[in-house]
Amino acid sequence: MALFDLPLDELRAYRSASAEPEDFDAFWSKTLTEAREHDLDARFEPVDTGLATVRVYDVTFAGFGGHPVKGWLTLPAAAAEPLPLVVEFVGYGGGRGLPHEHLLWASTGRAHFVMDTRGQGSAWGGGGGTPDPVGGTPAYPGFMTRGLDAPENYYYRRVFTDAVRAVEAARSHPLTDPARTVALGGSQGGGITIAVGGLVPDLVAIAPDVPFLCDFPRATTLTDRHPYREVGLYLKTHRGRTEDALRTLSYFDGVHFAARGRTPALFSAALEDQTCPPSTVFAAFNAWTHEDKRIEVYDFNDHEGGGPFQEAAKLRWLSAYA
Repeated sequence: MALFDLPLDELRAYRSASAEPEDFDAFWSKTLTEAREHDLDARFEPVDTGLATVRVYDVTFAGFGGHPVKGWLTLPAAAAEPLPLVVEFVGYGGGRGLPHEHLLWASTGRAHFVMDTRGQGSAWGGGGGTPDPVGGTPAYPGFMTRGLDAPENYYYRRVFTDAVRAVEAARSHPLTDPARTVALGGSQGGGITIAVGGLVPDLVAIAPDVPFLCDFPRATTLTDRHPYREVGLYLKTHRGRTEDALRTLSYFDGVHFAARGRTPALFSAALEDQTCPPSTVFAAFNAWTHEDKRIEVYDFNDHEGGGPFQEAAKLRWLSAYA
C-alpha cells in the first residue's frame, strides 16, 4: 500500500476535529470512583513455567464492576527489592497469552505486568481467560459497537477502567515500585495506554505504538479496514445514528485523554498503516500535553509499525525514566 494519508509535514501539524464532551472529566471520575467501591482484591499465585530466569504470578484483580480480570506478573528470578514496573496492554483480539510470550521487560531487570482484555483473547497468540459479563445492545461482530448506544454502556468504558485497576493491582505487589511505573502497548494496547496516561496522573512514562482508538471522526471515515470498519458497518444498518455514535465514541477518544497527558511519552506511527492511519496517531500525539514527547515514524510500514526496531527504541528511551 502506497502512502494514502496526509504528508508528513501536515501530519506534524494535524489536529483532530473530535469534539470533547463537556462532562468528560466528570464521566471518568464517576466511573473510576464506582470501580474503586469494589475491593481491588489483587491475588498473585506463583506459576511453575519451567523458566529459570524469571518468576511468574497468575494475577486476578477486580476491574470494572468488581469483575475478575486476569494478568501475568513476571519478575526477574533474583528480585529481592522493589523494581521499576512496566504495565502492558495488548492488541485487538488478543489476550494475556502464555507467560513465555512476555519475557522482554523482565529480562531488563524490571517487573512486568500484562493485562488480559475482557472478552477478547480468541484471535491470536496464546489466548485469554477474562470474560466480559456485561451484556449490551445489538452490535456488529467485534467489540467496537458493543454498547455504542450510550457512553455508560460502551465496551471500552469497562476496558479502560480495568486498565486503571491493572496499574493499581500491579503496584500493590511488594516487589514493584509504584513511583517508577510505565504503561505501554501496541495498537489497541496503545490506545489503552493513552487512556491510562490520561487517567493515572503519576506514571513516569508511557509508550503507545501505532495506537488504535484515536480520532474516531477521521478514523471511521478514512479507512475501511477493521476494527474501525465495524463502526461503519453498524451505521450502515442503523441509519441516522452517526451523531449519537460519535458522541459515545468521544468519551473514549485517545485525543481527549492525550489532552490530559502529564508524563513523558514515546509514540510510534507507520505511514502506510491502514488499520490505525497515521493522521489518527498524530492527532493523539499532537494533543499530548507533556512537553517531553517523541514520535518514531516508519515510512514504509503498515500496522506492524517499527516491530523489533521500535522495541529497541523503547529500551533506549525508557532507560531515562524507569
